Parts: sequence; C-alpha cells; structure tokens
Amino acid sequence: MNGLASLGSGSRGNGTLVRLGETCVLVDCGFTLKQTEMRLRRLDTAPGEIAAIIVTHEHADHARGVAALAQKYAIPVFASYGTLKASLELMVGRPFDSHQAFDAGAVSVTPVPVPHDCREPTQFVLEGGGARIGVISDLGRITAHIVEQYCHCDAILMESNHDRQMLVRGRYPERLKRRIASEVGHLSNEQAVGFLEKIGHPGLNVVIGHVSEENNHRDLLEACFEPLRSGVSSLSYATQSMGMNWTLIAPKEALAL
Repeated sequence: MNGLASLGSGSRGNGTLVRLGETCVLVDCGFTLKQTEMRLRRLDTAPGEIAAIIVTHEHADHARGVAALAQKYAIPVFASYGTLKASLELMVGRPFDSHQAFDAGAVSVTPVPVPHDCREPTQFVLEGGGARIGVISDLGRITAHIVEQYCHCDAILMESNHDRQMLVRGRYPERLKRRIASEVGHLSNEQAVGFLEKIGHPGLNVVIGHVSEENNHRDLLEACFEPLRSGVSSLSYATQSMGMNWTLIAPKEALAL
C-alpha cells in the first residue's frame, strides 16, 4: 500500500505518515508521546510499524515529540546537520546532507532545502513502492529548485498557512506578522495556489495542511483551491485537531493495466 496521512497539521503540532510499499516513515513529530500514540491509533498504525522518523527542522511544533517516540520504540531518527546542532533532544539522530538523497528503510528520501527561519530546514520527497510522495511546509517562498523537485509527485502534503488580509488585520504582534509573511516565514494561500498551479497534474493527490487556525479559514481555502480540483486526482484538507485519514495511491504499474 502506498499512502499519505496526517496525525495533525498546524502551529500546535505536525506529523505526516508516508507509506511506500512495506515501509512507513513519519515526517516530524510535534506532539507529546501520549498524543502521538493516540493519533497513530486513529490512523490504524502501530508505532512499531514506523521504520524511521525524518525531521524537517527543530521548531517545537515539528520536533518536540521526536525523541520520546524514538527512544520508546527504538525508531531511527534522521535530520540535517544543522537541525541536529540546533536541537539537543535530537543529538542521537543520524545526520544527512541536505543536498543528497539517503535511504530510510526501503524508501529513498530526497531532502529539499527551503527558506525558513531556522538552522538548516529541509522538506522531503520520498520514493518507493512505485510511487513518489512529497511533504512541504514551513517556507516563506517557492524557489525554482523546489518546483523542480515536487513537479512529478503522485501525492503531496503542502502548506497553505495564512490569508494575507487576515494576518494583517489579526491580533498577532507586528513582529510575528512580519516573520510569518517574510521570505523565511510561511506560505500564504495565494503563494500556495501559485505553487500548485506549477506542479499540479491529473494524477496528483493533494493534501492542504499547516493551516493557521488564527489567520486562515476553511471557506477561504476552498475559494482558493476548489477551482484547481478538476486538474488533480484528489484534493483534501488536513486539520490541527484531526489530521487527515489515509489517502491511498496506486502504484504506477497498476494504473497502467
């Protein structure tokens, strides 16, 4: 089975399950151990099924639960050199070169450097089982390299963090507003739509995630993304509280039959 699921996605915690063939990988773990175990049960996934945890960056909403989960269930952890140096809890992790692919079990992982305000942030494209799945959030702008890496995915979980007008008019301090809207912050709905327009194709399964509960709204997301639904295979939304159930992807060989 190839598939993509979310434990939860937003500023209070993130975790994305990617299953390719017989290998299941967890991208980030921003929840407590108890919360993570509960959210995994909801997705019918046992912690012992996870072959590796790969970490995008050291911010707490992506990394706070990594060490506890890894230590309890003896799961190997992979993170960039910069992320490991920036997080004492992740010092037991295995470093990777952010410009070179590596293997996590039977899955090939391609790190994709992104502009974000931390030490050495990366997002990932994972390949195996005849499918290619991308995970991308926590970036302030889209580069040509990012488009190149994600344009041939079969499924993607991608950030659409905020509506610009809601952010400007909202109650966040001005310093935080500037950080979110900056080139090392988070993608707006408008930026995310532009990204999907560049990488979208009829076989792509799209999950919209890392949506701000303070500066975005489901109606705004749907107004932005629903016009693109006909150009992709599926379009769904991951939430902070419930994440998103499995989106299954058929291997290319099966689609050709």
